[in-house]
Amino acid sequence: MCAERIQRILTAVMLGIALMFLAQGAAGDALSFKIGVALQVFIILMMLVWAFTNFCPSLWFFNKVFGPCDWNKKDSNG
Repeated sequence: MCAERIQRILTAVMLGIALMFLAQGAAGDALSFKIGVALQVFIILMMLVWAFTNFCPSLWFFNKVFGPCDWNKKDSNG
């Protein structure tokens, strides 16, 4: 795995978790709704930081740990 893929997977997982909390909140659980909204706001703010500064903290960290993706390299499956 490489940094960009891991970051995209993490974003999708976080959006899924936020959706789960929002759905539980729509069913009547006020705390779950607040958690879902807070997660959504956090994700939106991080995307805005990335858009305006071209700096993504999670990509910076994952690049240090896993290294960047080489999109031009062929897969081992052909």
